[in-house]
Amino acid sequence: MFLDLVFVAALALISQKLAADLTLAGAFETLVLMAAVWWVWSITALTTDLYLPHRPPIYLMTVSVMFGTMLMAVALPAAFTRDAMVFAGAYVAIHLGRSLILVPALRSQQARRHAGRFLFWFSVSAVPWLAGAAMAGPARGALWMAALTLDYGAAWLRYPTPWLGRVPRSQYGLAAEHLAERYQQFFTLALGDLILVTSLTYAGNGFTLDQTIAFTVAFATTVLLWRIYVQRAGALLQSSIESSRDPGRLVRSAPYTHLIMVAGVAVTSAGAEAVIHHPTGNSGPGLIGVVLGGPALFMAGRARFEYEVFSRVSPSRLVALLVLAAAAPALVLAHGPPLGAAIIATLVLAGIATADIVRAHGRPPEPPSPAF
Repeated sequence: MFLDLVFVAALALISQKLAADLTLAGAFETLVLMAAVWWVWSITALTTDLYLPHRPPIYLMTVSVMFGTMLMAVALPAAFTRDAMVFAGAYVAIHLGRSLILVPALRSQQARRHAGRFLFWFSVSAVPWLAGAAMAGPARGALWMAALTLDYGAAWLRYPTPWLGRVPRSQYGLAAEHLAERYQQFFTLALGDLILVTSLTYAGNGFTLDQTIAFTVAFATTVLLWRIYVQRAGALLQSSIESSRDPGRLVRSAPYTHLIMVAGVAVTSAGAEAVIHHPTGNSGPGLIGVVLGGPALFMAGRARFEYEVFSRVSPSRLVALLVLAAAAPALVLAHGPPLGAAIIATLVLAGIATADIVRAHGRPPEPPSPAF
């Protein structure tokens, strides 16, 4: 929990950056920054679950990651301009420093091999990260996206490394015990970012009726996101891991589905901030895209998450995505107010939450699918 606290500031700055630049370029930059911050947390969470966190080397590694994450957070607002080297340098230093601390400190040969795989692949991705920081314009974004592709792709392939091979599937199972708790905890912190940003925005804009309604809608959205996340799949993730024939598969896939959901919360936060600032007036495509796209992004990740746990997707998830997709062009053409878009998104989430409650009370508890 102490480690996760430093990511609250990073998430808040990411959502604020998007709210200040509702363009395709702003969305792309936010995606890159979000993916980088998330990967720092995800790899650190996996590492602390694989080893004993109270051992001095692990404790030193955790504190170092916290400081590096704070540097990344500070550099976030200008990461694509003047602070590019600070952001990229901190990211590279976190991942390489983690392995450089662990490789000589770990006694188990298997554990050292695992840390060595991390060291190899993050050394490879460090090249485009630092090269991108030294470049300007579109080249920076292209190189950073290539670096992220290396980081995420190597993890998906279980870090195939010369002379060390891939990470054994059984080793991922060692981290499964606390997986559900860690991801639920981080998702709750992401919702805390939504509460923080909306509260600060509301406090700084007065207490007009329109802004009070926008703030109330943002709070309702926060509650609904939490309710939809924990309903069944979120609550049963731990038992699904325990009953799975391949718990490591959930360990490997959870970072990707939760990235989509956490990104959805961050986008929702940016939309809520923009709506509270200007609840009335015409909405541009960027603002409508953020207000409706945040919940849609969350629902896409949540649907995939549900499939991982139950090997099926509730029809309400798909209907919600279709409604949000249809509402976006309609609101743009009608020049609807931002507050109207926010209310539509909240009503869609309320419909999903209601359908979940009705379905849960209408049949006996369903055990997680053993498909994994």
